Amino acid sequence: MKFIKFNDKNVDSFLFMELADLTKTLTKDEEMEIEYRVSSYYDPLQKKIYLSHFWDNRPRTDMVNGLKSDVFLRSIGTAKHTDFQAVHTFVTSIRKMENRSFAKQLFMLLEDIRLEELCKHERPGTKKAFGTRRAVYRKYFESQMNVNLVKGVYTDAFFNACYLMLTTENPFEEIPSITESLDLATPFIRSEISKAYEAKATSEIVTICLEVMDVLEDIVEKDMLNHYFHLAELDYEQLEQGLTMDDLKRKPKLANDDVLETDKDGDEDIHDETMPTWHQETSEATKSFLQFDLEQGSKTDLMGEGVREGDDGDQALGMIQGSSQQTSRNDYSKLEAMESRKGEEKSGKDNEFGRENRFAFPVFKDPTPSTYEQVRAYEENKKSISLYQKKLKQMIEKTLEHKKILPRTDLQFGRLNKKLLRLWTDDNPRLFLKKNQPSSKIDAVFSLLVDCSASMFDKMNETKLGITLFHEALKSVQVPHQIVGFWEDTNDATETSQPNYFNTVIDFTSSLKRSSGPEIMQLEPEEDNRDGYAIRHMTKRLLQRSEEQKFLLVFSDGEPAANGYEQNGIIDTHEAVLEARKRGIEVINVFLSNGEIDEAQQKTIQNMYGRYSILVPNIEELPDVLFPLLKKLLHKSI
Repeated sequence: MKFIKFNDKNVDSFLFMELADLTKTLTKDEEMEIEYRVSSYYDPLQKKIYLSHFWDNRPRTDMVNGLKSDVFLRSIGTAKHTDFQAVHTFVTSIRKMENRSFAKQLFMLLEDIRLEELCKHERPGTKKAFGTRRAVYRKYFESQMNVNLVKGVYTDAFFNACYLMLTTENPFEEIPSITESLDLATPFIRSEISKAYEAKATSEIVTICLEVMDVLEDIVEKDMLNHYFHLAELDYEQLEQGLTMDDLKRKPKLANDDVLETDKDGDEDIHDETMPTWHQETSEATKSFLQFDLEQGSKTDLMGEGVREGDDGDQALGMIQGSSQQTSRNDYSKLEAMESRKGEEKSGKDNEFGRENRFAFPVFKDPTPSTYEQVRAYEENKKSISLYQKKLKQMIEKTLEHKKILPRTDLQFGRLNKKLLRLWTDDNPRLFLKKNQPSSKIDAVFSLLVDCSASMFDKMNETKLGITLFHEALKSVQVPHQIVGFWEDTNDATETSQPNYFNTVIDFTSSLKRSSGPEIMQLEPEEDNRDGYAIRHMTKRLLQRSEEQKFLLVFSDGEPAANGYEQNGIIDTHEAVLEARKRGIEVINVFLSNGEIDEAQQKTIQNMYGRYSILVPNIEELPDVLFPLLKKLLHKSI
């Protein structure tokens, strides 16, 4: 496992999920996704909104408001008010232009201005985010214009000037001289692009852009060098295709395509009569119809005026359309809701282990018989942690014994005693008792999930030592537990098939056996890791246990890294942790390192596990760190 950075920036999972929820709420589409890209745009075919990296490495307030403005602009604006047929017309019109980049970016600029005004009108609460957006962009384009003028990149400088002209609050704001030809065209272009504020549809923005480009094509020598806004060239023809009435009324082809040679003789048995339908739960007869769909048969020239004799090979589907009132016998009024719920259950089952893991599948492995070397190595580890294990066992036994001998009567809470005389004779009467004796066992279960990715090669031996402490300590106080190593096979993983291995070296059944333990030494560094997927599998196992207290400890050394899991791995892991905690499982991360843990690493772990992380900067100190953790968790379970 290694730290993967995107534009030298770790993903803030809390902010990402907030933006994702905001997007789904505004679009009213649960399948809508967000993703970070260089530029912001909306892809309706993929149902995905891309947020711009432009807002990275800015003050927190500016970054959050900037990303929210991207969400508002695409969710409220582009998704609902952009005419993609008009966009397709525009893209087709500029294909032969020499300044295509300028034309596309100008279109996006003007369309965004139009959509921004619509967003602020429909949802006034977005004004703050758009105010930040405009202020940051104005400052950016002003500096870009000066840089481009110095470098002699005049087309880019003019585009920067167009943004400043569009967003200025001072109608008399002057734009620096760029070139003589552009200076002469500036008044006309300023007038044209200002019409974006009055445009009612995307088609009007197209008209404005084509008018401006008609002028600029003659005076601009080179196309733009920089990329400020992105107009995605999607498959607009596919986007515009939809079900028409002809599609709804289309007739499927017959299984056979032959024609009977027999012509009409005029003596065919023709039936021309109305066939109404009615049943006893219909209060009034209605104009219902009976429809038959034939899938197989030969064509004739009867044109519906005659019939042929049917045979038992024919199939017909009768569909009855009518109206009925509620009956007292069987209540079907909630049928639609029931069907909807079934669909939701099916969808939930498909995404049981997370949307990012829909192509992942588990491969469960059992431990092999321990070798002599593994047994000897395990005995060495036992000697190293024996002091901790004995100390912890004595402490737990004393606590349980103390709990047993505590008084069971004359308490201030519990069951009410039958002897109530002290209610009148004592100033502070103790009228309660505890009937049941406390259990001599700890009602808890543990699951230890060990990252077996390749980056654990320099930490695995010390990790095994810490896990040995857990195993021996839990075994000595009769607490069931399991120890599972997980990894993803890099060589066999593809975009649609990702095998994830789970090596259960210690299971719940064998965890309390005296001979168990050497199997831990079979844990070895392997390949990639898909943390969210593994956590969900362990959550499923723990939920099948009857113990009251359930703990899941994840030993890892960094971010998730697997096929197609790079950007959303942190988010998926965080969601898996939240799901487990909502279901009563305490998830704790033990972060392993061989050196100082920098602030970025701490932030990443916090994004995945929140405050429930234990950072171990020196892997050799792992037993010293795990001892107080295990002590605290066991005390909590008594």
